[in-house]
This record gives sequence, C-alpha cells and structure tokens, in this order.
Amino acid sequence: MKIKVLGVYGSEGQGQRPSAFLVNDRVLVDAGTVPGALNVEEQREIEHALLSHAHLDHITGLAFLTDTLAITSSPRPVIAASIAPVVEDLKKHAFNDSLWPDFTTIPTARNAVLGYRTLPEEVESRVGELWVTPIGVDHTVPAVGFLIHDGETGFVYSGDTGPTEKLWETARGLRGLKVVLVETAFPNRLDGLARASKHLTPAMLGREMKKMPPDLPLWIYHIKPHFFEETAEELQKIDPARIHILEQGKTYTL
Repeated sequence: MKIKVLGVYGSEGQGQRPSAFLVNDRVLVDAGTVPGALNVEEQREIEHALLSHAHLDHITGLAFLTDTLAITSSPRPVIAASIAPVVEDLKKHAFNDSLWPDFTTIPTARNAVLGYRTLPEEVESRVGELWVTPIGVDHTVPAVGFLIHDGETGFVYSGDTGPTEKLWETARGLRGLKVVLVETAFPNRLDGLARASKHLTPAMLGREMKKMPPDLPLWIYHIKPHFFEETAEELQKIDPARIHILEQGKTYTL
C-alpha cells in the first residue's frame, strides 16, 4: 500500500499545504489540497475521496479537483464518501451553487464529475480496492477517523480530534495495522486553544498513546505552520523512536 502525502499541515502557508493523502493513486484520505500537489493526469486517476469532516482545510482540494475534472472531461466522477452528517455538510454548505458550484450536476446530472456516498459509522465498507471503517472522533463538528486496509496491511487515520476513545479501542482489536496517522496541531503552551478547537498537543498525544495499539509507529500531521518547529521539538521529546513527522510530497509504503 502506497500513501502519498499531498499536504501535511494544519493550515496553509508558503509551500505548506493542508492535510491530504493519496492511497494507491486512487483514493484520497481528506482533501485539503489536491491540484497543488498533483498534475492533471494524476488528478484524473482519483476515484474516491474519504473525508473525515467538512472543515475547509480538509475539503478545499476537492473543490478544485472537481473543477479540474469538469474542464478536462473526466472519464469518471470522484465519489466523496463519509458518514451522513459530513455528506450533508458538503451538500448544504460547500457544493451548493452558492459557495461553490454543485458539481453533482456538472457537466450534466447524468455525467457529473462529483458523486456522494454515505458510509455507515463503525461498519466496514469496500471503497475501491480498500476496506474502510469510519469511527467517530471528538471534534467541533461531526467528524470521523478511519481504519483503512487492503486485506493484508492497513493504517489508522485520526482525522481532526482531541482526546478520543472509540477509534483507539477499535484499532486495538485489529490485526495487520502498520502505522497510526495522527494529528497534532498545537504546541503545549496553547493547550487552552487546542481544547477549545478539539485538537491535540504533544502532551495530549502522549496520553493518547496509552490508548492506542501498542508499538505501532506514529506518523504526525496537521501541525500548524506557525508553530511547526516548536511542536516538532516537543513531539521528539515524547518518543523519538516511535514518532515521525510526515514529509509533504513524500510517498510512504506499508
């Protein structure tokens, strides 16, 4: 299984793109950025977009991806998939012909470049060649993490979350998991802001590690660009052998 890091940050900066990952060239896991990281032909290969929640830093790339697909006569739609509240948020607040065109009717309703799929929470579903289980996490809007595998190997994706329970509890019972992709947005001194916005700090992550499957490597993303160096230094003090900050543009193989 290949995971290409399209964007790794918790916001946008100069050369710093919001969170988005491409699995096996076909499935997006969040879509904070897409055209900023992929050429047109690579974008046209994408078939599915698993979305943890509907905040802009996780869906903006999907908006511009659909624009690319529409103007290049894509041979297939991209299917945006998540739990029902997230899909409803996309329909109501994003692709609504007000904030952005409703690409489920472009170029025509029959030949649209965007489709939706509602995934049942805590139930495994087939998405392309992958198996995906959405698990609710603790964020300021309806949000999920994902358990993703291909039948042999897999990974845990936290989405945006503060301290949470069900995702780690479910992951501990699974075999074949190779890594945990987990957010850490703020340095420890911004604990109050992290709690209010329901994100993690390095100190919070240290406590969450006790709930996670033991010994799995932790791949960190979603650090706010303004606090990257400070947060990275604090993360390395926890467990440098286990914790690795993902590199934007790099492809990892499980």
